[in-house]
Amino acid sequence: MSVAEAATVQPAVEARNVSRTFPSPDGGSLRVLEGIDFSVRPGESVAIVGQSGSGKSTLLQLLGGLDHPTEGEVWLAGQRVSALGDAELAQLRNAHVGFVFQFHHLLRDFTAVENVMVPQLVAGRAREAAHDRAMDLLDQVGLVPRANHRPAKLSGGEQQRVAVARALANAPPLVLADEPSGNLDVEATKRLHDLLFELLARHGTALVVVTHSRELAARAERTLRLDPDGLTVT
Repeated sequence: MSVAEAATVQPAVEARNVSRTFPSPDGGSLRVLEGIDFSVRPGESVAIVGQSGSGKSTLLQLLGGLDHPTEGEVWLAGQRVSALGDAELAQLRNAHVGFVFQFHHLLRDFTAVENVMVPQLVAGRAREAAHDRAMDLLDQVGLVPRANHRPAKLSGGEQQRVAVARALANAPPLVLADEPSGNLDVEATKRLHDLLFELLARHGTALVVVTHSRELAARAERTLRLDPDGLTVT
């Protein structure tokens, strides 16, 4: 892609001068993020690193429309998040963003295949089509034999693989991952990282991942370091 072509491509997500302030226990305020500006191109992988408490997870929640900035704007799929009502934002998130968290947040009373079906059913896909799509994704993450197991019967690595399949259920242009391997052992971590990047490349999905893992950050096309002075490219 040429520089001119890249300039015309709509970002998968964009933060424009984003700041986030929270009330502090003493009645004052605590500014966690200030003046954050960056965008993520379609299909691009970006790692966000920094010390604990630097606001990495807060930034990811803002990018995914799970929280709103105190100042500035977040744009998803060319839409200004703050201009959307709750129902519109929920619909946009479900269609445009897949989430993978450190703790998988699978629905414990649902099987693996049912967990991957849920976002599709919410989006209005017919149950049979949702089941077929879920089984295809579980095949891609190597879990067809475990499709009818509930989370309690799956290992930590298997649960995260289900979470990755669920994140891709609606073929979102963007996946946001917050320490996706932070709760796994070394071997399961490597398998998850390999799988994540393989699937994102196959589906042409953009990735923003918050991580303390140098190995994971090194695999991203760009690494952004978040510190008290702002966001810098490393």
